[in-house]
Amino acid sequence: MSGDQLSLRPVAEADISVLERFLIDPEAVGPFAWYGWSDPGGWRRQWAENGLIGDDRGLLLVVRGSEVPGFVAWRKIATSRTAYCWNVGINLFPEARGQGIGTRAQLLLVRYLFAHTQVARIEAGTELDNLAEQRALEKVGFTREGVARAYTFRDGRWRDVVFYSMLRDELAPATEEFV
Repeated sequence: MSGDQLSLRPVAEADISVLERFLIDPEAVGPFAWYGWSDPGGWRRQWAENGLIGDDRGLLLVVRGSEVPGFVAWRKIATSRTAYCWNVGINLFPEARGQGIGTRAQLLLVRYLFAHTQVARIEAGTELDNLAEQRALEKVGFTREGVARAYTFRDGRWRDVVFYSMLRDELAPATEEFV
C-alpha cells in the first residue's frame, strides 16, 4: 500500500486516545467543529458498548499508511415514519487538512454506506463559511440543496448551514482518482 492510499477502518481500543484529542483540543477540531468541552469518556464508553458502530450511527477512522488523520461518521435521520437517510460528517487533524484526504475519505464513506445499507439518500451539512468542506462535498458528487439560516449555535452565535445530498443513483462509478 502506498503512503497516499486512504482507507477506512473500525476503531480499535488503542485508537480511542487518538480520537479523544478531538474532545479536548480546540485546535485539533478546527474552527467549524468546536462546540465546547465534551465528555472525554464518551467515546470510550460507546466503544465498549458497540465499537462505535451501531444501527443508528457509526464512526470509522480515516487511515493513510500507518497514520490516522481523522475520522468519518454518520447518523440516522428519520425522514418519515418508515424511512431514513444518513447524515455524514468528517473531522481531520490540522496537519491532514488541505491535502484532498477529506474528499477521498468522504467518498469512501458514501460508497460504504450505499453498499451496506438500503438508504436512498445521504446528506451532509456544513457552516456557510466552511468553503473547503463545501468544495470537498461537491467533488465527491453531492448536490447543494440550500441554506438553513441560524441552524447551529457555535462560539456565541447562531450560524447558517449549507445542506448537500447525494442519491444512490447519483454515485459515480469507482475510479482510480479517489479510491
